[in-house]
Amino acid sequence: MRVHFIAIGGSAMHNLAIALKKKGYHVTGSDDEVFEPSKTRLAAHGILPEREGWFPDKLDHSIDSVILGMHARQDNPELLRAHELGLKIYSYPEFLYEQTRDKKRIVIAGSHGKTTITSMIVHVLKMEGMKFDFMVGAQLEGFDTMVSLSEDATFAVFEGDEYLASPTDRRPKFVLYQGDVGLISGIAWDHINVFPTFGSYKKQFESFTSSLSEHGVLIYCERDEQVKQVALNARKDLTKVPYGLPEYVIRNGRTILLHQGKEFPLQIFGEHNLMNLEGAKQICLQLGITEDRFYTCIASFKGASKRLELIASTESSAVYKDFAHSPSKLKATTDAVRQQFSDRKLVACMELHTFSSLNETFLKEYKGAMDAADLAYVYFNPHTIEHKKLKPVTIEQVKKAFDRQDLQVFTDSKVLVNELKSMEWKNTTLLLMTSGNFDGVDLAALGHELIEK
Repeated sequence: MRVHFIAIGGSAMHNLAIALKKKGYHVTGSDDEVFEPSKTRLAAHGILPEREGWFPDKLDHSIDSVILGMHARQDNPELLRAHELGLKIYSYPEFLYEQTRDKKRIVIAGSHGKTTITSMIVHVLKMEGMKFDFMVGAQLEGFDTMVSLSEDATFAVFEGDEYLASPTDRRPKFVLYQGDVGLISGIAWDHINVFPTFGSYKKQFESFTSSLSEHGVLIYCERDEQVKQVALNARKDLTKVPYGLPEYVIRNGRTILLHQGKEFPLQIFGEHNLMNLEGAKQICLQLGITEDRFYTCIASFKGASKRLELIASTESSAVYKDFAHSPSKLKATTDAVRQQFSDRKLVACMELHTFSSLNETFLKEYKGAMDAADLAYVYFNPHTIEHKKLKPVTIEQVKKAFDRQDLQVFTDSKVLVNELKSMEWKNTTLLLMTSGNFDGVDLAALGHELIEK
């Protein structure tokens, strides 16, 4: 089967391309820019485009399917050519559905936690030796791709995203998977450029429950009031399974699960992660894994990439990086580190990088998001705001939005790095939170330099 990718360089797209190549498909693709690690990984599998750009002549009637990435525009020359030839065009989620339509599909949704929950499930399934297909939004230890598709697996586990399916399909990705089992971890307003009100954002999750198969299963976090409302109002034929927070203790900076008189020391921490763990357990129970086996397997889970990832540590100090960028993620992550290392000073540093976070209307949602930190720093690049064609944001606006008098705001990453380098890090934890990289800062190298000096 011949498949062509329009915008093959994206994080999800290039992983799917590699998965299909490994499955035996003939894969081609194009993109106007391909960054690392996509470039090296595509090259290793012999599917890196020879030149960057769009080349309509790559498309002819020999192509069985075209997969359209979000990075492409509606007037993309290759997309127009595909329409002209009458080729079958799929969005990313539509194609994954087609690949798994005869399998049981498990879809993990939520404003936060979906990557971690999906990663936990995949970790446990692998340890149990089960065959499964999957798609997850982070690189996982022990897996060479974020997507795996096979002929013999009987079920698939997908991370479900509420964002648009493609430039030509404005439905949320997660409804296109038509899950048999669905999970919602949390609902907190995000993607303001697509969902201008919280109401319009919440409706996407209502659509998600409607997309589940007849007599399907809906697993939901009952500690999130918005999720609870959506779940209770969902279709009556769905089996609804709530989950909350498991019993646990923290000893010497280590979180330990307590279950039926047994203790299971974990390598992750934070109440949000413990709730993620409970959600993952409910999914695994649906797949025939016992509670004891789940807890035994999950004890070795180190976390998903960039999700409270430890990048440097000494006996008295640690540096974590986290993908947190929305207000709810920021608060959950900061609170988690505060609770885990209550005897240490906590420095929280975040970058306003996404469209929503740099929107003057959305900024007020950050009120109190880093109150658990002893010192709180916020960085943003005015050029990023200009590039996104947003109204300029001032330092004063950011301070007012976070509602913290001692908040320090930086617009030059070099100045921020120098500030961090001037500090004493003994008995201190540094938390770096961003969906970017503070404009090119090597966070791992910085972490080691700070606490090992």
